[in-house]
Amino acid sequence: MDIAVDFSNIHIETERTILRYWKETDIDDFFEYASVEGVGEMAGWPHHASKESSKKILDSFIAGKNELAIVYKANNKVIGSLGLHPSWACDEKEYAGLKIKDVGYTLSKDYWGQGLMPEIVKSVINLCFNTIGLDALTCGHFISNNQSKRVIEKCGFSFVKDSEFHAKQLNKSIKDKKYILLKKIYK
Repeated sequence: MDIAVDFSNIHIETERTILRYWKETDIDDFFEYASVEGVGEMAGWPHHASKESSKKILDSFIAGKNELAIVYKANNKVIGSLGLHPSWACDEKEYAGLKIKDVGYTLSKDYWGQGLMPEIVKSVINLCFNTIGLDALTCGHFISNNQSKRVIEKCGFSFVKDSEFHAKQLNKSIKDKKYILLKKIYK
């Protein structure tokens, strides 16, 4: 069962990052990482062609209240985003009745390979299970996205099924893998 999530008053600190609600003043940092080819495409959206397109998406993040900005402490720069969205598992009989969200994330290419996303995702898992009261989280990755696959495995998610995701913004279907993490088995 999908539930509403409001991140507007959330502030989480990890060892190297701060997760907080987006601000209009984040536009330059957002455009900087979202305009790099390959960043958005790993998540199903085209890299941003203009600051105006970034501004529209930033406005939707602020209005939607379900996306967090990832700020790197060492330079106080927004380097990515993490959001909670409706989960594919809400339509699965096996998970009916569970309070569940899908976690999705994007990170600036400049910060790939440093172990930041597992650190960030684990902090959000704790928030979701211990504060928000979710019963489960799901996530997925395109079959070619080995970086996300490693994050998902490091965070304790279990593989559920192969699937296909239609990336509307890219106008194509992409084979992906779906995972779940149940609160009752999370350590």
